Amino acid sequence: MTILISKPDKNKNRQRRHNRVRNKISGTAERPRLNVYRSNKNIYAQVIDDVAGVTLVSASTLDSAISGTKTEQAVSVGKLVAERAAAKNIKNVVFDRGGYIYHGRVQALAESARENGLEF
Repeated sequence: MTILISKPDKNKNRQRRHNRVRNKISGTAERPRLNVYRSNKNIYAQVIDDVAGVTLVSASTLDSAISGTKTEQAVSVGKLVAERAAAKNIKNVVFDRGGYIYHGRVQALAESARENGLEF
């Protein structure tokens, strides 16, 4: 007799949390949404105007010579996305953590973006 143990699908649960938050949060032209996606190797950040359906600014660990630990890379991406947003006169954003816990790389990216001029 075989007993199957079913493990919870972590990404499915994250997507469920993300959808729940997205029902309440939406980016506008005045206050776009700063979205974070975290994979095992990289981290990505986008500033999105949901009304127009346009990505205004993006940054990721794939962009340029960003090196160091994953947390240091997240800090660099936060700084880069804040600088690119400032170049397009975007100061206020709504933070969308993408269903991830506000901890570790996601927190490092958010705090770095705050320190470099984004307000949320």
